[in-house]
Amino acid sequence: MKKIILIGVLIEFFILLYFYFYFIDLSEVFRYSARYSGRLSLFVYLLCFYLFSLEYKQGVFNFTKKATLVFAILHLIHFVYLSLSVFLNDLPIVPYKLLGGFIAYLLIIIYPLIIDKISNSIFHIIYFYYVGIVMAMTYIARIKGEFIGAPTELFHYVGLSLVLLSFIIYGYKLFKIKKE
Repeated sequence: MKKIILIGVLIEFFILLYFYFYFIDLSEVFRYSARYSGRLSLFVYLLCFYLFSLEYKQGVFNFTKKATLVFAILHLIHFVYLSLSVFLNDLPIVPYKLLGGFIAYLLIIIYPLIIDKISNSIFHIIYFYYVGIVMAMTYIARIKGEFIGAPTELFHYVGLSLVLLSFIIYGYKLFKIKKE
């Protein structure tokens, strides 16, 4: 487990290092580090959701717990990059738009610590769908051009599609298991 966390942290570090040598301006270093760190978080989230769907029937979430711990650590690093990007680029902060993301960050941090204590499966499902909805809303906002300094890219459509596809596939799988 420690090796996986170390690998994830090293990937985050190499993202920062790459953009540090690519850009002269620190504001751009953290803008791009936050962007690509977020993309890494998306793939780790999708892995967590997949593992949860595999372990759902047994109700024991050993792999999910480990993966969500890695996700929490990597997403905290993403938060640091994002915060520095907002600060260094003097981006406007809209409090009501931040509330959903703030709640998602709290859930991301707390979930791996309490996963074994959750007895009602609906709370696990709420976690994965809520975090996914916040990610999807981020991609939608980028597609609509609502992010200053972040033009719409093909990856935003891909990311949104992956989140929505995971909702459908894993939702169907969980529903099917629940009916059995």
